[in-house]
This record gives sequence, structure tokens and C-alpha cells, in this order.
Amino acid sequence: MTNPGVETFFAEDRSAISKEAILSVFKEKYQGFPLPVRSPGRVNLIGEHTDYNEGFVLPAAIDKETRVVMSLREDNDINIYSIDLDDNYKGKIDDLKRSEKGWPNYILGVADQLIKAGHQIKGFNCVFGGNIPIGAGLSSSAALECATIFGLNELNHLKIEKVRLVKFAQAAENHFVGVQCGIMDQFISMFGRKNQVFKLDCRDLSYEYFPFMTEGIKIVLLDTQVKHSLNSSEYNTRRQQCEAGVNMLKKYNSSIYSLRDVSLPLLKEHREEMDPIVYKRCEYVLEENERLLRGCESLKDGDLKAFGQKMYESHEGLSRKYEVSCPELDFLVEFSKKESAVLGARMMGGGFGGCTINIVKEQDLEAFIEKAAKEYKKATGIDLKAYAAVIEDGTSVVD
Repeated sequence: MTNPGVETFFAEDRSAISKEAILSVFKEKYQGFPLPVRSPGRVNLIGEHTDYNEGFVLPAAIDKETRVVMSLREDNDINIYSIDLDDNYKGKIDDLKRSEKGWPNYILGVADQLIKAGHQIKGFNCVFGGNIPIGAGLSSSAALECATIFGLNELNHLKIEKVRLVKFAQAAENHFVGVQCGIMDQFISMFGRKNQVFKLDCRDLSYEYFPFMTEGIKIVLLDTQVKHSLNSSEYNTRRQQCEAGVNMLKKYNSSIYSLRDVSLPLLKEHREEMDPIVYKRCEYVLEENERLLRGCESLKDGDLKAFGQKMYESHEGLSRKYEVSCPELDFLVEFSKKESAVLGARMMGGGFGGCTINIVKEQDLEAFIEKAAKEYKKATGIDLKAYAAVIEDGTSVVD
């Protein structure tokens, strides 16, 4: 890779802290039998802004991960060390308080949830580090929460099933960290499966795996390096617009509680009664759910080209109907459409900046990233970051 504007993390790159290095640091600092746990970051291939409308999402766990090494203590002390930040935290298991440092709260929060649920847990030592790029939308926070709660469950012999661990991890971020995230990130971090994507029904939390054959293929995130200030306010507005559509349609069918209960024919039947913007928002959500389900059939058939086309359609809907894209994201998707190396691309995440997700032929990977960086710099003046990944297993104890 010759372009200095590109920062690439390949699947085989373990330049971030290795499991041996984390164990070494742990043994230098703490005593006790060490339990090493890994938990992955995630991407979402299709299904954006569908979660809070009780629709479907299609995420996958990737080979960027957080590694945690833990041991139990005989007293009530909690000792945590972040290798990435070179920072310590000390506290008490029987006096859990939010830390002003911020980062310890992802670990303290899951301990708090276990205690509030009536589980007895001991004090513990913890060292963690990883190679999930911060700020790229790969859910490093969910990975840390899942690794921690998985480790505490193992060390304290609590025998809690994984679905409950996921719910505890989400609740920790909602109530202790103070971020009102959905459950997708923690779910896929815990339940990911190598070479498979994960269709999650956000209404009842049922799920199903679909094959994603990655031989000769890389998932590549192109990071715009921008985050427009509209993000949080417009997110809330989109939710309100979807709710407005639901409330209007309830007049015709009292069993409608979310957009999940609405069919496209019903929506179109009452189009003239709706605010045009509300109609566009609702139409996008219903179409995105249908796209995702059709995309799963394409994956069953091993047709990545057809799946990639649905990704492009998803971006078109997000940009034109849901209006959560931005010029930088649109530029990168339009660029990808012209490249034969790319099977599909779209914006990923809440919008107004962040990353596009691309399915790229591995043999053309470096040339694609270099060209993308050059063209993006020319168009925007901004250096592009790129992250390449493959689909991996979810949270587990490290051998």
C-alpha cells in the first residue's frame, strides 16, 4: 500500500495487542488464574434504521476484536487496566459508581447489571486491549461489554444463557453508560458465526444464520472522516416521522403498533392522507425490510452480485427517501458503482457521515482502496481511511 492517505487493517493484521501481550501485561500487574476472552466488532450489511421500527437487520461479526483477560479476587476490589489508553481504574464491587473517566463504565455497567439481577459476583482484575478502530462504527463498546460479561459469567459460574448476557450488556450501556443503543450490536458480538451473517428480528429477537462465502471476497469500510452535526437531532426526527405514519394508519387498523405491522399496499392506499415526508420515511423502512429478506435469499443461492445490488438499492433509499446520507457518503457509493471490483456498497450506520460498507474482490482490494483514496481526496480534500475485514465467530474464551 503506497498511498499515505490510506490506513488499512487487513484480516491477517494482528499488529494491535496480541493475546500473548495482553496475558503478559496481566501477569505483570495482577495475580490469579487468568481467563482470556475475545469479542468481535461488527458490520451491518443491510437493514438500516429498521431496528426501532421492529424490523430486520443483517449484521455480521468481524475479525476486529476486543480481548479481555480477567481473574477473580478474594476481596471486593476491582482493578482494571486499559492497554490502549495506558490507564487504570480502581473501585469496589460492593460500591459501584460511574467513573468520570468514561471508559471503565462499559465494564462496571455489566457488573452492575449482574448484581441488580441478584447474582453474586466477586471482585476482579481485568486487562483489555484490541484492534477495533475507534469511531469507525464497528461497535467497540459492545465488544468490550460482551467480553466482560462473558468473562464474569464464566469466572463466577453463573451459568447465564447467552441471550440474557446480551440483554444485560445492552442494559449496561443504556443505564450505566447512558447511551440509548439498540440490541443489535451486543447480539451479533455474542452470537456471530464465521462466514455467516445473522438475520435478527428486532421485534421478537428471533434470529437465523445465512451463508456469506468470503473466499476471494473482503468486506471493506471506507471511512469518510466526517460526522455532520445533524446526526443526533435528525435521528430523533426520523423516529418521530415513522411514529406519525403509524399513528395515522392506526385509524384504519387498530392492530398496527409499528411499521412492522404495515404492508406497502396499505401504505400506498393512504398516501394522499399523509405528509409527503412522513410517507417517504415509512416507504423506505418497508422497502428496506423487503430488500433484506430478498437479500437473504440471494445469500442462500450464493449470489453475492444480486445481494450487492440490494445494497446499492438500500443506499439509494437511505439517501433519497430517508435522507440520512451526506455528499461524502454519496460520493463513495457512486465511485464504488463504477468499479468492477465492487459487488455492492452502501452507507452504514445512523448517517450524515461515517463509513460506507463495500463487498470487494480480494484480488483488486489494494488497487480499489488506493483509487478510492485518491479520488476522495481530490473531491473533498479529506484523507480516507479504509478497514478490511472477514466474518468471524462471536464472543468466546481464547484457547
